[in-house]
Amino acid sequence: MMKHENASTSPARHPVRALVLLPTRELAVQVAEQVKLYAKYTNLNSAVVFGGMDMKGQTAELKKGVEVLVATPGRLLDHIEAKNAVLNQVEYVVLDEADRMLDIGFLPDLQRILSYLPKQRITLLFSATFSPEIKRLASSYLQDPVTIEVARSNATASTVEQHFYSVSADDKRRALHQVLKTRGMKQAFVFVNSKLGCARLARSLEKEGLKTTALHGDKSQDERLKALEAFKSGEVDLLVCTDVAARGLDIKDVPAVFNFDVPFNAEDYVHRIGRTGRAGASGLAVSFVASSDQRLVTDIEKLIKTKIELEPMVFDEDQAPAGRINDGRRMYRDAGDASPRDVAPGERQERREPREFRERRDAPPHRRPAAPRDPFFDQPYESTAAPDAAPAWEAAAKANPARSSVSANIKPKKKVAALFKIGE
Repeated sequence: MMKHENASTSPARHPVRALVLLPTRELAVQVAEQVKLYAKYTNLNSAVVFGGMDMKGQTAELKKGVEVLVATPGRLLDHIEAKNAVLNQVEYVVLDEADRMLDIGFLPDLQRILSYLPKQRITLLFSATFSPEIKRLASSYLQDPVTIEVARSNATASTVEQHFYSVSADDKRRALHQVLKTRGMKQAFVFVNSKLGCARLARSLEKEGLKTTALHGDKSQDERLKALEAFKSGEVDLLVCTDVAARGLDIKDVPAVFNFDVPFNAEDYVHRIGRTGRAGASGLAVSFVASSDQRLVTDIEKLIKTKIELEPMVFDEDQAPAGRINDGRRMYRDAGDASPRDVAPGERQERREPREFRERRDAPPHRRPAAPRDPFFDQPYESTAAPDAAPAWEAAAKANPARSSVSANIKPKKKVAALFKIGE
């Protein structure tokens, strides 16, 4: 792109020549920072636009003219409709995390964006995972494409040590504490499948003494950027996040990734554990597998073409939680007892009720003196009217024959005095 470099301050001399599209805001910020470093000693301008922020500052940057535009699809469409971004001179289009960009969630926006671009352009697609369906879809956007692979497709990094521990859902937090203690780790990603589960787990770990922050789609963009910056600077030990942080984020020297929940999509497993062991460094990927996750583990085996062995988790005695645990069935069990999922089939687990429940159940019934009874209410109902008497509503109609044809619910018109002047 250096052939387009010029020192002019006119925005018309700096049209958009390269467009980089990314699925998440955090990844867009990261790529924009790198582009600024690459173009530091040139006259090529760059800008980044993404949702969750005010458009005024982004509009001002675009009005100055940029050669490289980094964007997320939704916000880019907003600027196109507002006439802030003109893409008729784009020569290079980059789709980062292309499998996610070509997913059904982004495909309509992507098709609209491509309709604004020149037909003669160079299109580049990058991703660590490509399914055959995505490859066929990508070929519809490309002419005579060339595939370049630096590693086997859908492969995990050889520098990442992977472990799958078989634990019950109730013991996952305890298992997380166990691995952090035995390995002596300072920082780690903790991935969960839902935004609500992410927030709840972050609060629980914070109460248990770990410096934790949450990163998920329901947070504002400012909160997401602050959480990511706190994790990068070492102020936070655990970054509990959804798959919004699974792709592309490059944070140096992260020793471990925990899959607190096994991902629903096997491709997401490859991207999650790719947050550790980067640039040749060693890393650890730990997944906690409950009994309901067996099918998901099988999908991961098929994708990475590696046999997965489930390892038992042995807990230290001092890691046992104190007090009683409510398992959600209005019954309590002592901490350290087997959870309901650990009981053998056909064997019924006895739960200990709270003391106040047992005392209330075993106490003799309270005997109260009988209330005085009125014999009038024990007698059967007897009508006081004559057997052949007419109903009350018919008697009322006969008593007032003038209004017999008018419903009792209709109020008569009020008579109002009036004075009329007769014209001469």
